Amino acid sequence: MEVIRRYYPGLSETQLAQFAALYDLYADWNTKINVISRKDIENLYVHHVLHSLSIEKMIRFKSGSQILDVGTGGGFPGIPLAIFFPGVQFHLIDSISKKIKVVQEVVNALGLKNVTMAQCRMEEEKQLYDFAVSRAVMPLPELVKLVRKNIKKEQQNALPNGLICLKGGELQHELLPFRNRVVSLNLKDYYKEAFFETKKIVYLPL
Repeated sequence: MEVIRRYYPGLSETQLAQFAALYDLYADWNTKINVISRKDIENLYVHHVLHSLSIEKMIRFKSGSQILDVGTGGGFPGIPLAIFFPGVQFHLIDSISKKIKVVQEVVNALGLKNVTMAQCRMEEEKQLYDFAVSRAVMPLPELVKLVRKNIKKEQQNALPNGLICLKGGELQHELLPFRNRVVSLNLKDYYKEAFFETKKIVYLPL
């Protein structure tokens, strides 16, 4: 939790309490439904919460924006972002019902009013959003094909509507089809933890 406080000193008391509550919630749920690898729960704040929050380095979502979290798993990046951006609406989807159950329970425990969730595949999602976000759920070309239909035409943010992904490792081949349009940031430029050495945020307007 200290790492969140250090990088984000301006958080409200409510936000700090919500972030602080995440560890016990995920540690407890993880014993019943494995949403984070057992050995990784100790690294929850760096590997999952801070990594999710890094999306704000690419964009500060305007209040009233609607964001789709594709393949949210146990709620990343959607839940940390929903705490960070309380005026923004997040819809979290995953095809695995037990993962959505964990999301539901964590959201209820935190009292988050700006999060909805559903068990569904991306192909079945019909609503329109300003942005889709995801954390390494599939290669970018496949994800673009799935989410394009769900991105609104009307703009309200500083960046044109589109897709924002958290990625790791060698991305050259994956980004090749979009090379003139894609923007990527190295997270090691913002966070000093070794985990971020090879991590990137990728943004593609759609």
